Order: sequence, then structure tokens, then C-alpha cells
Amino acid sequence: MSHWKWAASFGLAVLAVSPGLAQPADRYSAAGAPAAGPDARYCLRVEPVTGSRVERIRCWTRERWAGLGVDVDREWAKEGVRVIE
Repeated sequence: MSHWKWAASFGLAVLAVSPGLAQPADRYSAAGAPAAGPDARYCLRVEPVTGSRVERIRCWTRERWAGLGVDVDREWAKEGVRVIE
């Protein structure tokens, strides 16, 4: 019977913690993308090609992203990966 109590308490602990783990980390949401030089490349996740599950990451300058209609500061919280200087 002690195994059932342990399993039940473990299950309840997982249920109690899981909503907190499901929340996205908003470290960059207020600040936008990290500051870097004019030639820095900002790497963001982009949608994969239709029929593929492989996640694509593209690294371009702020100017190039802006030319594609992407606001790096706004998208960084959701899709940002790293900055290459």
C-alpha cells in the first residue's frame, strides 16, 4: 500500500508543478533583442519548409530582417536563438 501512496503523492506533485513549467520564459520580452554592433547577426527560428519537421534558424543583420518585414525586438522573445558579432 505504501507504493500507492508514494505514486499518488508523486502524481499530485507533478500536476502541481506542471502549470509553472508550461509558462514560457519572458526574459527578453520587455527589453527586446540584446544590443550588438551594426554588423551583428541575429539568429531567429523560422517556419520549416512544408512537409518537414526540421527547425530552421536564420542569422541575418537587423537591416536584412527589417527588409523582410520582421521586427527583431518584437520577435526575439518568441523566436530568438543567439547573436553573432
